[in-house]
Amino acid sequence: MRLHRPGASLALEQRPMPAPGPGQVLLKVSACGVCRTDLHLIDGELPDPKLPIVPGHEIVGTVVSCGAGANHRPGTRLGVPWLGYTCGKCEFCLSGQENLCDRAAFTGYQLDGGYAEHVVADARYCFELPATIDDAHAAPLLCAGLIGYRSWRMADGAQRLGIYGFGAAAHLVTQVATHKGQEVYAFTRAGDVTAQKFAMSLGAHWAGSSDDRPPALLDAAIIFAPAGELVPLALRAVRKGGRVICGGIHMSDIPSLPYSLLWGERSVRSVANLTRRDGSEFLALAGQIGIQSSITTLPLSQANEALERLRHGALSGAAVLIP
Repeated sequence: MRLHRPGASLALEQRPMPAPGPGQVLLKVSACGVCRTDLHLIDGELPDPKLPIVPGHEIVGTVVSCGAGANHRPGTRLGVPWLGYTCGKCEFCLSGQENLCDRAAFTGYQLDGGYAEHVVADARYCFELPATIDDAHAAPLLCAGLIGYRSWRMADGAQRLGIYGFGAAAHLVTQVATHKGQEVYAFTRAGDVTAQKFAMSLGAHWAGSSDDRPPALLDAAIIFAPAGELVPLALRAVRKGGRVICGGIHMSDIPSLPYSLLWGERSVRSVANLTRRDGSEFLALAGQIGIQSSITTLPLSQANEALERLRHGALSGAAVLIP
């Protein structure tokens, strides 16, 4: 399923089998999650994509063949995330901040992704997956899970943790937080009782509208919804010294806000991409605690339908495409 221009529907096409180059693996795709970042790509909100492009960066597949220097055995199951390449030489790469590499390339954005039957990926940026989690349920872990985990780490052990936007990332990070004994406060669109009940079923301490004040001030809040107007609301909800973490790659403009909301040593920071350390840590934890992805599976040919359902909030958890 290929995007030819921003704003267009994806086109189902046949293409030659891709071949792995040096350091790459060719994977037969068994599942690919549908991420809100895919919507930002398709809607033209991300600059300078490679076009035409095959979207998809929550990929689970098995190794078919390897290029020179890649040593995965055929049949090995691997996951492919959003971060698909870095230079390995710049100050960011050498200081453990490879997610900020200026020469980074991203799966499904500059590199063809997993809305396909086969995909080529840099072997350095593929992860082995917990054997206890099947292909379809593992797919959302590769972005929703990883970005959620990095955002959760930035919240630095908050005992009372707010989550704004209760979708794919939120339902996974809630399981991590409750496993660690934290209280989760889930904020949804006004009137979205279904999402609020879903949050409570996963162990959230409280659920309500984004406009509501929680019953207690929060130590930190994570915003997964791409809505800048949530930043002042989250700042209002955190205690002095609290943190607001913006977990998306794209967000609408943050509106003007009174300094009093930020004062008291509150802070706002973004989360950019992920590192391989995030991937290794989170996937090990996911297997250890038995994280359960809530998914809706659709055939690859229905990728446009899956994207529209995501756009309109008609999914509980994550959509996963099956070739």
